[in-house]
Amino acid sequence: MNNLERRSTFALSSIFALRMLGLFMIIPVFSVTGQTYQHATPALIGLAVGVYGLSQAILQIPFSLWADRYHRKTLIVIGLLLFAVGGAVAAMSDSIYGVIVGRAIAGAGAVSAVVMALLSDVTREEQRSKAMAIMGMSIGLSFTIAFSLGPWLTSLVGISGLFWVTCILGILAIFTLLLVPKTTRHHRNFQQGYLSQLKQVLKMQDLNRLHFSIFSLHLLLTAMFVYLPSQLIEFAGIPLSKHGMVYLPLLVASLFVAFPSIILAEKYRQMRGIFIAAIAAVVVGLAILSFGEYSKYILLVGLAFFFIAFNVMEALLPSWLSKSAPIQSKATAMGVNASAQFLGAFVGGTVGGQLLMLNNTELGWGILTAVAIVWLLISFGLKQPRYLSSMVLTLPEHISTAEWTAKLLTFRGVEEVVVMSDQNVAYIKLDKREIVETERQELTHLIGRDLAI
Repeated sequence: MNNLERRSTFALSSIFALRMLGLFMIIPVFSVTGQTYQHATPALIGLAVGVYGLSQAILQIPFSLWADRYHRKTLIVIGLLLFAVGGAVAAMSDSIYGVIVGRAIAGAGAVSAVVMALLSDVTREEQRSKAMAIMGMSIGLSFTIAFSLGPWLTSLVGISGLFWVTCILGILAIFTLLLVPKTTRHHRNFQQGYLSQLKQVLKMQDLNRLHFSIFSLHLLLTAMFVYLPSQLIEFAGIPLSKHGMVYLPLLVASLFVAFPSIILAEKYRQMRGIFIAAIAAVVVGLAILSFGEYSKYILLVGLAFFFIAFNVMEALLPSWLSKSAPIQSKATAMGVNASAQFLGAFVGGTVGGQLLMLNNTELGWGILTAVAIVWLLISFGLKQPRYLSSMVLTLPEHISTAEWTAKLLTFRGVEEVVVMSDQNVAYIKLDKREIVETERQELTHLIGRDLAI
C-alpha cells in the first residue's frame, strides 16, 4: 500500500472503530443499568438496545443510493453528526423512551456502506483486500475493547456518562476524515432512477449470495455471543469480566492465519476458493463448540476456527462486493449488503436468546451449525469475481482533467477514474484483457506510461 492508501485506510477504519466502540460499550451493561430509567420494562430495554440496528438496516440503502450521486465525505459527516446527536439525546434522558429515541437517531446515521465505498475509491484494486482486512480488524478490536471497557467506564461515569462518551467518539470520528483526500469519481454515466438502480443491484445473483453471506455471518456472530458467555462461565470457569481477555488473544492469533489467506486470495486470484474454505471453517468451528461442555480447550479451539473465518470473511466480502457491483452502483450494492448485515445481527440476537431457553448446548450449536451448512451450500453458486488492475498516475498539465478523464473512459476496459486533485494524482481502474493492441498504444500515449497487456 502507498502512503495515501495507508493514511486513508487508517482514517476510515478509525471511523468504523470509534462508532462501533460507542455502540458496543452499551451492550454488556444496559440490560442491568437500563432498569434505572423511568418507565423501563424488559421489552423496552431490549428495544432501546435493538432500535439502533433497526434504524441502520432501514437507512443503509437510502444513504448508499445518495452516495452514488453525491459526495461521500459529506454524507459521512451527516451520519456521524446524527450518531453524536443521538448519543447526546440518550445521555440527557431520564426516561427509557428518551433513550429509545436517542438510539434511533444515532442509528439513523447509517453510513457504513458509504465509508466502505469511499475506501474502495481511494485504494487500488490490488490493495483493497488488505485495506478491508485492516478495517475488519478494527471492528473486531473495537468489539473486544468495548466489552472490556464498558463495565469499567459505567462504574466511573454511569450510563448517562457512557452515552456522552459515544457522543464524543462520533465527533472525533468526523475529524479523522481530514486525513482522507478529496475524490472525484468519473465513470461511464448510466442514467437511472433510484428505484431502477436498486432493482439492478437486487437482480444480480452473485451479489445476492454475498448479501446472504454477510447476513449469515452476523447472524451466527451475534447468536454465538449471546449463547457463548454462559458456557465460558459454566464450563471454562471464566468470569464475565475476564471474557475480553479470552477474545483478544484469539482474535490477534487468528490474524496470523487470516492475513496470508487474504493475500493468497488476491494475489493468486483464489478468492472463491478461500471464501468457500472460510465458510467451511465456520461450520467446523461451530461443530467443535457443540462439544464445549466437555473441555474449555474444546471451546477455545472452536472459537479460534470461528475467529479465523470471521476475519477472512470480513476482509473478503467487501472486496468481492466492490469487484462484482456495477461501477455506478457500488455504494448501492454496499448499502444492501450493510442492511443484510444489521438484519443478520437482529435475527442472530433473537435466535441466540431462544437457544438459551433450550437448556441443551449440543442442540443449540447444532442448529447454528445447520445454518452455516445452508450458507455453505448456497455459496457454491458463486462465480470467481472479475479482477481489475489499477494504475496511479500524476494528473496531466497539458490538458484539463475533465477532458483527460473523458478520453480515458472512451477506451474499452477502462472502468473508472478516481481523481484526487489535492494530491495531483488519479487512480485508473481497468480490465487489461479488454484492451486490444491497437488501443494500447493510444492509451499509453494518453497516460504517458507504457501499458503492458
